[in-house]
Amino acid sequence: MRSTVGGGAGGERKLHFDERTVGPYRIYAGAREAPQGDGYIAAVVVKRFEREPHVGREAYRDESLACGHRWASPHDALIYALDRAREIINKQSKLLSC
Repeated sequence: MRSTVGGGAGGERKLHFDERTVGPYRIYAGAREAPQGDGYIAAVVVKRFEREPHVGREAYRDESLACGHRWASPHDALIYALDRAREIINKQSKLLSC
């Protein structure tokens, strides 16, 4: 599910979002326009859902992936955020289950 918000009058920055489910985890990926307009910064939040499908706990958050690297397009930033979240889930799932 991809969506875009912002970018209107008043200097708002465009935000692009995508969501995915991987097992008991829900990934919320974002790409926001960099402050000087020189690309897009990737962000990700991973929530773990147990028994209740609408009640999850935040397991991981990074609002400036790759130390704030600027991607040329929001699509590239979202792909990186989703890939990074899947990598974290696969490598650190025992730590995220706390």
